[in-house]
Amino acid sequence: MDTSHDDDVYTVSLLSAYLKRLFESVPALKNIWVEGELSNFKKHSSGHVYFTLKDDSSQLAGVMFRGDAAKQGTLPKHGDMVRAHGRISIYEPQGQYQLYCDRFQPLEAAGDLHTQFVALWNKLETEGLFAPETKRPIPVLPRRIGIVTSPTGAALQDVLNILRRRYPLGEVILSPTVVQGESAPPQIMEAIRRVDGAGVDVILLVRGGGSMEDLWCFNNEALARLLRTTRAPVVTGVGHEIDRTLVDGTADRYAPTPSAAAELSTPDVAVLRASLDAGRARVRALVEGTLSEREERLGEATRLLRLLSPTGAIRTHRQRVDDAVTRLAKAMRAALEGRRTQLGQERRALELANPDNLLKRGYAVVLREGRRISRVEDAPPGTQITLHLSDGHLTATVEAAKHEGKV
Repeated sequence: MDTSHDDDVYTVSLLSAYLKRLFESVPALKNIWVEGELSNFKKHSSGHVYFTLKDDSSQLAGVMFRGDAAKQGTLPKHGDMVRAHGRISIYEPQGQYQLYCDRFQPLEAAGDLHTQFVALWNKLETEGLFAPETKRPIPVLPRRIGIVTSPTGAALQDVLNILRRRYPLGEVILSPTVVQGESAPPQIMEAIRRVDGAGVDVILLVRGGGSMEDLWCFNNEALARLLRTTRAPVVTGVGHEIDRTLVDGTADRYAPTPSAAAELSTPDVAVLRASLDAGRARVRALVEGTLSEREERLGEATRLLRLLSPTGAIRTHRQRVDDAVTRLAKAMRAALEGRRTQLGQERRALELANPDNLLKRGYAVVLREGRRISRVEDAPPGTQITLHLSDGHLTATVEAAKHEGKV
């Protein structure tokens, strides 16, 4: 049986989906800048912007969605040399790879500003203003949170939403300021001093995304230096993930977005609650375990105390004493009764042996020369004897003597 088979066959849709996943799995294509000349630049009625980036030998299709286009402010035009940021992926319906752009920068301006930025960054870094050991810790549970930003910008709402969800315990103090243009740096500095003087525990300096020109006020040297002198630590969240400004270097903590700055500055109350519940459970288990152990030890001690306590012995000895007393009393009564019986017997014997009683029954006591005699031979004939009777005595002389049983 032939087991051979053809190579795998893909449909067009499956292949496009496969290539899209392949493109999106490459990290470098998720965060990329592309330079080129804009052509076929047009804004659709939906708000999306479609364009082509080209150089002398190649071209790349691109799209900027409505939300990013609205944040861009001033859009470039056909023929402009630009630097475009975004990600590369596949547009499956047409099987075409393209740039999904989130911002534009004029190429000439971007190059000049970048040179200035690098010079300032190197200057402050050389002075040690970026050194990690100079960074102050962020309070674990800030009571008052200062926010320096535009009161009308989306960044403020993003931060407030995060704070309401994560940490509604903190008091929020807004110090409003403009965050774009030549007049922005001194106003931002004044807003920082104002909120720092209000006794906040942490300051959030935030702004939404924009071009390098839009964010240039945050590259002001005086503003960057001010962040190292505030009483409260400062957390910056300026622009998007790819943006980096001078204040990000001198701030105590840097966050890639305003929302991330809010998260870095506050604990999550849900996590705190879970940690508190877990702590309570551990304490409860510890207390219950300790109580159980102590109860067991107390029970053992109580049982041992009962074994060693003299109370039981005293009670036993008391019972033994009571038994002994009872037995003694019984023995004494028996002895007394015996004595009484013996005494009665002895009394009766005495009464029987009492000469007076004998005399009353007709017996006599024979005396010879004052001594009692009981045998015939003690009084031979001619012996004078005295006979004691119950009512007196007689004197007589023995005329004859006769032994009993003898003639």
